[in-house]
Amino acid sequence: MAQTIFDLKTMDCVEGMRQMPDASVDLVVTSPPYNLGIKYRNYRDSRNSDEYLNWSAQWAGEVRRVLKDDGSFFLNLGACPSNPLIPHELIVRMKASLFVLQNTFHWIKSISITKDGELISAGHFKPLQSDRFVTDCHEYVFHLTKTGKTCLNRRAIGVPYSDKSNIKRWAHTGGRDLRCRGNNWFIPYKTIVSRSKQRPHPATFPTDLAVFCIKIHGYRSDLVMLDPFLGIGHSALAAKQCGIGRFTGFDIDREYVEVARKATLKGLTEPTVELRRQSREGKASRDKLLFEMPKSD
Repeated sequence: MAQTIFDLKTMDCVEGMRQMPDASVDLVVTSPPYNLGIKYRNYRDSRNSDEYLNWSAQWAGEVRRVLKDDGSFFLNLGACPSNPLIPHELIVRMKASLFVLQNTFHWIKSISITKDGELISAGHFKPLQSDRFVTDCHEYVFHLTKTGKTCLNRRAIGVPYSDKSNIKRWAHTGGRDLRCRGNNWFIPYKTIVSRSKQRPHPATFPTDLAVFCIKIHGYRSDLVMLDPFLGIGHSALAAKQCGIGRFTGFDIDREYVEVARKATLKGLTEPTVELRRQSREGKASRDKLLFEMPKSD
């Protein structure tokens, strides 16, 4: 598998992308701030609607410029009961002049199903205490392209047929016990004890979510991947795991970028960190970095 070349920078993504050539990126996987009042360290996540949409159109315009004509842009967005239209307003704005919405995936964080008469609940969610709203257990992943005609490797994240007779019944199977997974992706977070110590970012997606995006786009060792909102680097770790040729990431938070950089250097699967801050008396801060090692089979 190819060794990924990383370029992780502490800078505003619009400024960073402006330094990149036109049509130089095959794949973009990112999750921008949702404008839901999340407490980031260096970003105000509570703009008025017009300001947020205009800013989003600005950075998305740069994404379109650097994306190749057959490239894929996977955009992860969530909502909250107080502002449920945010993902839809943003995607309508992008669809109006920038991209074609080719697919909509649903990232399922938690689900309850009945199988053989037994109720099974799996995954993790943030409980909501309300007498008006239900707990939100999913987010969107919008697949945006320039033309709506980008080819995908649908069975790269395929699943076996539950009814094996379908393997011979349908000619398109080619004799393989593998079908398209569809647009519902159940990808739970890994269980952690303390978010402040183990997941030092208020809004991350799992590494596996980015892995799904890479695989369904169609892996090649020479792919160039971009994440304009790097955070602590889950998309970068996915790029390394899949053997992406080159990965570029931007974030305005220096400490997030440093966590991402060290995680990729270590070749790990999930970044975790315990930040030990010094007092404000002029001493340099010392950060103790911890990582969750891959589990052996």
